Amino acid sequence: MTPNDSVLEARSISKSFPGVKALDAVDLTLRSGRLTALLGENGAGKSTLMKILAGVQPPDEGELKLHGESIGLANPKEALDHGIAMIHQELCLVPHLSLAENLFLGREPVRFDTLIHYREMNQRAAILLERLELNVSPTAPVGKLRVGQQQLVEIARALAGDVRVLIMDKPTSAITEHETEVLFRCIADLKKQNVAIVYITHRLEELSHIADDVAVMRDGRMIGTADHGVHSQDELVRMMAGREVQTSVRSASVMDQEALRVENISLPHPTRLADKVVDQVSFQVHRGEVLGIFGLMGAGRTELLECIFGLHHGSSEGRVIVGGNEVTMRSPQDAIRSGLALVPEDRKQDGLVLSMTVQENASLASLERVSHWGWLNSSREENHVRRFVDRFRVKTPSLREKILNLSGGNQQKVILAKWLATDPSVLMLDEPTRGIDVQAKNEIYELINELTAEGLAVVMVSSELPEVMAVSDRVLVLSEGRATAEFERQSVTDEDVLHAALPRRAAS
Repeated sequence: MTPNDSVLEARSISKSFPGVKALDAVDLTLRSGRLTALLGENGAGKSTLMKILAGVQPPDEGELKLHGESIGLANPKEALDHGIAMIHQELCLVPHLSLAENLFLGREPVRFDTLIHYREMNQRAAILLERLELNVSPTAPVGKLRVGQQQLVEIARALAGDVRVLIMDKPTSAITEHETEVLFRCIADLKKQNVAIVYITHRLEELSHIADDVAVMRDGRMIGTADHGVHSQDELVRMMAGREVQTSVRSASVMDQEALRVENISLPHPTRLADKVVDQVSFQVHRGEVLGIFGLMGAGRTELLECIFGLHHGSSEGRVIVGGNEVTMRSPQDAIRSGLALVPEDRKQDGLVLSMTVQENASLASLERVSHWGWLNSSREENHVRRFVDRFRVKTPSLREKILNLSGGNQQKVILAKWLATDPSVLMLDEPTRGIDVQAKNEIYELINELTAEGLAVVMVSSELPEVMAVSDRVLVLSEGRATAEFERQSVTDEDVLHAALPRRAAS
């Protein structure tokens, strides 16, 4: 096989869900030794198409061809047997199993024809983890890892077999810049081995590093394909949106009244007793203000928000003052009653109940507003959440649609609606635009502007520095659990923030 030969073809693929036509006669060709960047807004049908290519879902109509031969994929195992592997954006790991067991799940090395050969499996896993520079033991439970590390395990799992077609669904959405560089080196190696790659991303700046071809989808249809470089970024965005996309600009609306102040928040490390995940962090945020929190992976950003929200009561220390009143956060329920809301980093694990409907998910944090004496009033629940779901322009056939059937971006909007329905005074956002397309990001930025104009205080954690710089009024920088700097937006550069975010050992 030579580079550029057709490896996998999707012909006239269509797929419908209740009330939604996700794919409408879509064609896509993946070629040997080339990476096709698949672009489109949330809900365009990208992930649905990839799940069909990987055997996760069957098409309603259409045909798949591998090396010119028609194939049917009943499940992901059959896809793997054909050399088709997928790296999912939404983590598909088994938390209580080890890294090695997750990497080789369903294809474990055996001895005596029946027994799993754990020694060989752990050795092979260690090689894969070293390739991705993930310094974690192969025997560690995967559920103990942070989201970014789990994303690297997903990537390693796809590389564990004899891959001929690799499907990557937003693989860099939760990993650091260095981990992204490592991944790009792996991609270059795979292309040299004539692997055909399809790569979903919303980060258009990545294309110049890895893309050979570009395909754009919109509303379940393939809008166009071309060699990378034929279209400018602005042209690609217009193809994705079907319209001009305006970048939202932060409009200052800071009020004097303090909404939240935290003093000396600390959280011990769970295994290294001499270290702290969060170490004596203090800050305040005012009504109408956005405080951006930036730091590299492991800086303690997520844990800081969790401490404030009462998720580490008994182990964390420090004071939380909401609206001038000190509050003891024994649980998230105390935080909600005090006017705090937290949109978590991992929407699938911590933000949603995937078996429930849009309406049920949107009301979860405010059930006391739609129930009486423990009985839920369904019509009151619908009326309560509808205005928030409508405000976020969630694309769903109805409020009774299963949240599982919505795109990732629309799921994230439902989580935001859920917390807005609690009428908070402080909204804490942990990576709120992770895995969301350009237009959906701008919708969230515009909503942040609207909410702060109404007096809401926002604390936003983001690993994307341009986002922090664009959306925040002030920027707090964390490094190794400590607050190392605080900047006003008007008087700070990217270099200032990055220098403050570097660990002391790396900066020396």
